[in-house]
Amino acid sequence: MRSVRSKIIAAGLVLGTVGAGAWVLLPDDAAGHGAITVGTTDSVSSLDPAGAYDAGSWALYSNVYQSLLTIKPGSDVPVPDAATSCKFIGAKLTTYQCELRTDVKFSNGRAITAEDVKFSIDRIKAINSKQGPAPLFNTLESVKAEGRTITFNLSARDATFPFKIATGAAAIVDKDKYPAKGLREDDKVDGSGPYVLGAYKDGASAELKPNPAYKGAVKTAKSAVTVKYFKDSDSLNAAWKDKGIQVAHRDMPPEVLAGLNPSLKDTRYQESGGTETRSMVFNVRPGSATAKQPVRQAIAALLDRSKIAGETYKGTVTPLYSTVPAGIAGHSTPFFDTYPAPSAATAKKLLKDADIATPVSFKLGINVRGVNVAEAAEIKKQLESSGLFQVQVEAVPVWEDFQRDYAAGKFDAYTIGWIPDFPDADNFTAPLVGADSSMNNGFADKTVGDLITRTQSFSNRGEAANDFRELQRVVSQQIPMLPIWQKKDYVLSREAVTGAQYLSDGTGVWRLWELNWL
Repeated sequence: MRSVRSKIIAAGLVLGTVGAGAWVLLPDDAAGHGAITVGTTDSVSSLDPAGAYDAGSWALYSNVYQSLLTIKPGSDVPVPDAATSCKFIGAKLTTYQCELRTDVKFSNGRAITAEDVKFSIDRIKAINSKQGPAPLFNTLESVKAEGRTITFNLSARDATFPFKIATGAAAIVDKDKYPAKGLREDDKVDGSGPYVLGAYKDGASAELKPNPAYKGAVKTAKSAVTVKYFKDSDSLNAAWKDKGIQVAHRDMPPEVLAGLNPSLKDTRYQESGGTETRSMVFNVRPGSATAKQPVRQAIAALLDRSKIAGETYKGTVTPLYSTVPAGIAGHSTPFFDTYPAPSAATAKKLLKDADIATPVSFKLGINVRGVNVAEAAEIKKQLESSGLFQVQVEAVPVWEDFQRDYAAGKFDAYTIGWIPDFPDADNFTAPLVGADSSMNNGFADKTVGDLITRTQSFSNRGEAANDFRELQRVVSQQIPMLPIWQKKDYVLSREAVTGAQYLSDGTGVWRLWELNWL
């Protein structure tokens, strides 16, 4: 089969009643080829859905766990997975109800009950892990289970709630296997997704076998998959060149991505989405070097995004001037409007007017992954060349350690990527700049909070666009985080593998069940 280069374009947002409509294909024997090996530089910080809100963990969750709803490739409309139907009750958008399928079971054989669903959501909020997804459920007041009916009572109108329970945050776990008030610490998974987790080596590999008991919205998995986790992009690329993996996703080196072309031998590649973002997050707690607003504004005035995009990333990313990326309804460019070009003079005036002595010294934390080290070096160079800053870069090799460090306020600033859980501007605002956000930087602003609440109240998401633009404008003044770039999602695969074009569409879902041998 010839090499294909495709782009998946999201459909318009639709909310309302979701009806059952699963479709299933019977598995074959994968032509005797054995497991398909997928390589990535993402890592899994926890096998427990209550303890992780990162791309690597959620990629695995979407295969071994099941949620009430899911989102199919090429669409942004949630459809039933473990549910037969879900809908808002009444017009207030404060009560959401789902009916659980009668034939869903955990991979250990126990039938899933509505109580399992309630337990799974309740423990997310009860545990409230600093690395967990609790911020997604900021509007959830209570969950009720009765028979096979699950009712979610919301504290305010939230038109985005269906999308939230289609994510890894709503992964259904066995209430008999997971503690209600603490994280499960072993390397086992009791879920009901299209795959069963076999051997697992933290930071190294995960062996996935098709789950014959899976009942839901997606295809029955046809091939076993082995996921290999690499420490950096160069190691991933080396494994690709040595044919140690058949699929590569997140993140090959920029020079490799920049050199992709249809003439490459035994290489297919796909570009999808374009809404992965990267930002510098500022610690605004008292005592931090970046707690004062003029310091953050001065950094914003100095940052040269175009140079980072063009030189560090070889043109594989695009400069970003807002928390909401281009391609998402409500996007605007407030950072460009305020700081249209890097200006040392503007930065110097901001600091002088605030009586802040220079150079300002601060600690920048990064996780050693992909191009993060080179990116941090460029940021340090740009800021220090002005004479206004001294930047101490602290590189943390282990992702879990990095998460704990920034949550504890160890850095004055840190850089981090963000992949949307669902295609709505709310996912780039509420969990990032809302009160008790997943960024753990101490930021809370009443105006921002009120705007977030207002944007969540519109069932017609287009009507929220003006409020999203105002929200982004306020964020560009407060600057709890500084957007740097957005990028497309790249998947590389060998000619012998089919379905790789459906593996990822720029969301957190990793559709390994689409992969098979030709």
